[in-house]
Amino acid sequence: MKNTLVPETLSCFKAYDIRGRLGDELNEDIAYRIGRAYGEFIQPKTVVVGGDVRLTSESLKLALAKGLQDAGTDVLDIGMSGTEEIYFATFHLGVDGGIEVTASHNPMDYNGMKLVREGAKPISGDTGLRDIQRLAEQNQFSQVDINKRGIYKKISTLDAYTDHLIGYITPEHFKPMKLVINSGNGAAGHVIDALEERFKHYSIPVELIKIHHQADGNFPNGIPNPLLPECRQDTAEAVKAHKADMGIAFDGDFDRCFMFDENGDFIEGYYIVGLLAEAFLNNNPGSKIIHDPRLSWNTIDVVKVAGGETVMSKTGHAFIKERMRKEDAIYGGEMSAHHYFRDFAYCDSGMIPWLLVSELLCVKGKTLQQLVSDRMTAYPASGEINSQLEDPAAAIARVRSVYESQALKVDETDGISLEFADWRFNLRSSNTEPVVRLNVESRADTVLMKQKTEEILSLLRIKLNSVDGST
Repeated sequence: MKNTLVPETLSCFKAYDIRGRLGDELNEDIAYRIGRAYGEFIQPKTVVVGGDVRLTSESLKLALAKGLQDAGTDVLDIGMSGTEEIYFATFHLGVDGGIEVTASHNPMDYNGMKLVREGAKPISGDTGLRDIQRLAEQNQFSQVDINKRGIYKKISTLDAYTDHLIGYITPEHFKPMKLVINSGNGAAGHVIDALEERFKHYSIPVELIKIHHQADGNFPNGIPNPLLPECRQDTAEAVKAHKADMGIAFDGDFDRCFMFDENGDFIEGYYIVGLLAEAFLNNNPGSKIIHDPRLSWNTIDVVKVAGGETVMSKTGHAFIKERMRKEDAIYGGEMSAHHYFRDFAYCDSGMIPWLLVSELLCVKGKTLQQLVSDRMTAYPASGEINSQLEDPAAAIARVRSVYESQALKVDETDGISLEFADWRFNLRSSNTEPVVRLNVESRADTVLMKQKTEEILSLLRIKLNSVDGST
């Protein structure tokens, strides 16, 4: 590989992972250098690799694998997979690390990577990613020693992974039900098929209605990102057309799942956190539950009633996982539909949540709408509203100056959270773009929640352009 006097800046390295535009920001040469850098910095004996369904994932994965091998690392390739399959393979096989090639819900002309070390511990900005970036940018690797070069082998962990997923539910609890599953033309389809076989084996009376099921890197039905309202219609319509009990849709690497009730209505991830927290505490009383600061009152209330203990963590998978390990929490959830499980090496999974919620519907004998409607009434929330601003820090300071003197509680765990008697809000800046994210909730007062949301947005957006949407 070429050596350069002035290191090239690799803009694909972000705070938590690697993501970049294909061609100039991420290509096979850069993927090779990332593999070499990972191998040199971590010095692993064996690493598992996998890739999502994107058209460039296979070639980038093979270039990455070549870099790892040239660094002396043995590579186990699990093929097309979701990020959580890499998490599982890493801890299940007891290897030294794992890398998933994925751009999740990013546009077609992007790809990226998610990196973990032994035990599926995340590698992010302050835990090694910057060191790997530095080595990849310097691109001054030693000559490859052919006698020490790592081997490459294709393997499958699908059966063990599927068995692990089924272990979270009790087959006898299930009653006949119908579920719509939207794999988004992504990598989730093969796991859904494997789970369907397990349902038959254990006589679990669940009928799966599969839409956009076949893996297709051209994404003929759009990029899998159910946080965008325009990506929800097909799932909602299928739920209504088939009179299903629930709808489930995944993002591109299925580390998040999104749920729709029996009416086809999208359920905010915030309320699913409360459902899952209660389910775990019913079987594990007194356990700790991790949550993020954006929306929290419903989670805190549910956990308190169920006899658990809440612990707040900064938003982001690396922070949540670190806090999960520190507290030995049984479950953690973010409103963005990331759900973390102690028995899954404290990692996030998009498969475990829908299995647990499906079981909960059967055990409670209620619909999903019935399970969440009381919570939504008790703690109505704005959902995350993004504002693209020229000066995010000044905008946040402007809002803070208006409200802070009236606040009963001020918290800076992540951005700024201000609490009042009947409502609260969180404002935080994006790590990667000039965007401020707002979340507002109230105590059983939708009118107040909407009023305060509009107040804060007008303060944020004075003489500034804005864009609404979700991460």
